[in-house]
Amino acid sequence: MRFWIGVASADHVTIGRAGGFAQLGHGKAAPLKRLKPGDGIAYYSPVRKLGGADRVQAFTAIGIVRPGEIYPAVMGGDFACSRRDVDWLSGRETPIAPLLDRLQLTTGKRNWGYAFRFGLVEIGEADFRIIAEAMGAALPDIPANAAY
Repeated sequence: MRFWIGVASADHVTIGRAGGFAQLGHGKAAPLKRLKPGDGIAYYSPVRKLGGADRVQAFTAIGIVRPGEIYPAVMGGDFACSRRDVDWLSGRETPIAPLLDRLQLTTGKRNWGYAFRFGLVEIGEADFRIIAEAMGAALPDIPANAAY
């Protein structure tokens, strides 16, 4: 089991939550291939709307990757994308700022946002649990010391 943070605008995360899927890298399949069934994924949203200036800087979704393969979808017009199904957990949007000194990913890093530049970053189980707790999300049983 591995743990991930995906990066997307909050409005795109809302669409994915409603549809029960994850989409990364503007619909590319490559980042989704890193996710395996049972992996944990949390989404960090730097902005409310793609290309917008309304900053969010919050975790906006958290879930567990479902069994199944990556599949194609059409988002309107002729824009084809790749998706992977996720069981989204109940949780509230949670600002990252109060967590910066608690997450191994960001502790002591002035330019903490740099880690999110590629749209998908692997994190440790402890960071995933901190994010879930802050979001008020109840995680399913995860084996102690799950490998990632």
